[in-house]
Amino acid sequence: MRKSISVVLFVVCSAISVSAQNSFGQQTGGFGQSQQPVNFGQRPGNLGQQLGNFGQQSGGMNPEVTQLLDQMAQYERQAFGVQPKNELHNGAMHGPTPASIPGGQIITTKGLFELIQSQRTPYVLFDVLGGAQMLPGATPLAQAAQPGQFGDQVSQHLQQFLQQGLQGNTEIPMIFYCQSTQCWMSYNAALRAINLGYKTFFGIEAVSKHGNMRVDRWCRAGKRKMHSPSMLPLLT
Repeated sequence: MRKSISVVLFVVCSAISVSAQNSFGQQTGGFGQSQQPVNFGQRPGNLGQQLGNFGQQSGGMNPEVTQLLDQMAQYERQAFGVQPKNELHNGAMHGPTPASIPGGQIITTKGLFELIQSQRTPYVLFDVLGGAQMLPGATPLAQAAQPGQFGDQVSQHLQQFLQQGLQGNTEIPMIFYCQSTQCWMSYNAALRAINLGYKTFFGIEAVSKHGNMRVDRWCRAGKRKMHSPSMLPLLT
């Protein structure tokens, strides 16, 4: 996961263990049970206002935060020698991931940070890690990260879920985030969405035609905490 697009500016600074990745295959209830789209697909309410003055000072962003985000971006863009995949990853969910994703883009923590600060581009943020804490405005969607193959029951449920929530709009960027560049869950979820024709970003590390992000990176960018459930009543 490593490129840059834009995303959220909050920090989930609590330990989210790798065990959450290892247990993700146990499908959680509620997938696709939403009765109405609510604000799905729109910029999460007053998200930009929730950030307050985090990382800012008179005259712009705090230089220390900017430097930290730049350092993160360098790390997140590094290549591990793993080739991009067009198929879902069916192996261990914890391990090095590709530096790109076919049909999508990668978004770094800095990219997400800037995206959220700008408050100009609508997007949808999905947490596929399935931990107890999430980034502000994120919607839990760990089910979409499951291994398998395109067209399976998971993809069918995801298609119904997105069709209902986005009302057929495939152009709103979706960002899928996991724990780090060592997490395949956001990659899988992004691939599923891309296969369904949606614009996605992978990362925190993230991807832009299906995106995912690294929660642990947020912890280094600030001190805010956010506990689930999501701040967004997206699919209730």
